[in-house]
Amino acid sequence: VQLQASGGGLVQAGGSLRLSCAASGLSFSSYVMGWFRQGPGKEREFVAGISGSGGITYYKDSVKGRFTISRDNAKNTVYLQMRSLKPEETAVYYCAADRRVFGIPPMPSSYEAWGQGTLVTVSS
Repeated sequence: VQLQASGGGLVQAGGSLRLSCAASGLSFSSYVMGWFRQGPGKEREFVAGISGSGGITYYKDSVKGRFTISRDNAKNTVYLQMRSLKPEETAVYYCAADRRVFGIPPMPSSYEAWGQGTLVTVSS
């Protein structure tokens, strides 16, 4: 399984970015996909997750209404649209994959494959 995250960059507070994660080597629609982030000196935290079909999504409370996770199973790609970004959301953002039928786990340890991360820097 290989996951390749992209789309990070420098953005001003209040701005938007869309992250992408291209997956290969797996039956993509059988995997829950998650986005996590790890800021400087912080632990890795769950941001958003999406079921294999795309019909169920789950968000960290602080990003609800600003971030949208989606997936295109024909392209083996998951996206994270981020709006109204805040400086404290500066972090390396990672995509992750977990083969399961039910649930969207928020714990990093539940995910079996990880992308390399893409840096998002939000300036004030």
